[in-house]
Amino acid sequence: MENSLELVITTSLNAWNTHIDRTNKLFNELTDEQLQMEVSPGRNSGTYLLGHLAAVHDAMLPLLDLGEKLYPQLEPIFIRTPDKSGPEKPPAADLRTYWTKVNDTLAEHFNKLSAADWLTKHTSISEEDFKKEPHRNRLSVLMSRTNHLASHYGQLLFLKK
Repeated sequence: MENSLELVITTSLNAWNTHIDRTNKLFNELTDEQLQMEVSPGRNSGTYLLGHLAAVHDAMLPLLDLGEKLYPQLEPIFIRTPDKSGPEKPPAADLRTYWTKVNDTLAEHFNKLSAADWLTKHTSISEEDFKKEPHRNRLSVLMSRTNHLASHYGQLLFLKK
């Protein structure tokens, strides 16, 4: 049933957009000083989580075959390296800009994808493996990244005073 597929896609996109909106609101409420704090003792800082989320979402562009990363320089700092491990982080103002630009770019692409497009393979699976595991599609990436965002949003809430 075509309508059922469209409903699943719409529901998934609504969940993504809800979490993006909540996280945007939170990042707008938090000061740069609050972002420098750890979400709990010995855990990541808000600045690190902002950069991490921007980097992970940026990596969705090539993974979903929607284009190249906008900010490839974020990956070594925020994906391959833990917080407080040495690499200098960009200023929070820059990270806020990257976060916004990446998510705006994703939204542009998402709005152009058909329901059928969401069920095509992502770029980290071969055609042969995709035939065996068709659930490894673009929609599964969206759903897993929505959960990832929701998890970090929960951590970031601890920065509010």
